[in-house]
Amino acid sequence: MRVLIRLPAPLQAMVGAPPEVALELTDGADLAAALDALRSSPAPLPLVESKIRDETGELRQHVNAFVDGHDVKRDAGTRTTLRDGATVIVLSAVSGG
Repeated sequence: MRVLIRLPAPLQAMVGAPPEVALELTDGADLAAALDALRSSPAPLPLVESKIRDETGELRQHVNAFVDGHDVKRDAGTRTTLRDGATVIVLSAVSGG
């Protein structure tokens, strides 16, 4: 199955990543499998994955991910199942004073 991951501009600039990455995954894959696929992809995509997930494999606190418009942190997190044609949008939290 094919999944599209859209990356935020700050992350693109930080590691030289493209704005979108298309991945071929096995049927029934979850978000964790998609992020694993980034880690095993050619550079700079492993750097992207390390900015999205922490050492435990979960999304970093300041990172939000949406699968087809649904906030994964409110559901199954990185265990959210993906469908063929799913779009994953990764956003960095913005704060300041």
